[in-house]
Amino acid sequence: MQARMKNPAQVIPSALPAMLDLLGAAQQGGVPQTTLDLVHQRASQINGCSYCVVGGAASAKKNGETDERLHAVAAWREAPFFTDDERAALALTEAVTRLSDTSDAVPDAIWDAAADHFDEKQLASIILMIGVTNLFNRLNVTTRQPAGATW
Repeated sequence: MQARMKNPAQVIPSALPAMLDLLGAAQQGGVPQTTLDLVHQRASQINGCSYCVVGGAASAKKNGETDERLHAVAAWREAPFFTDDERAALALTEAVTRLSDTSDAVPDAIWDAAADHFDEKQLASIILMIGVTNLFNRLNVTTRQPAGATW
């Protein structure tokens, strides 16, 4: 597979630092990095971003994530490897990533479950991680950035 063009964040160089600043901000909310890694992985799977799925798995492994959990994140509801906190974050990730799939994009039940496990700052962190992941996914999928490619 060959990319259609360079990643837009390379073409417009001022974009990448801003995106990385947002990513860094998302990591400042007190949510465990392993949870944020799972959020990134699940959103990237939903969006079909092979670049982010492969890169996200490698990053998660560096942060101590196991192969077992990375392999099962696509089926997190049925897999026994995730905490209740992680499940709430993954449900929120799916709802926010699939905004147009239903008329009630983020149902109260999903929001309330997340709010039962995370305080406001942590929720902000998770929502920022979902948003920045979706941004990266859309850039990479649109331009067909190949998995494993480096900038």
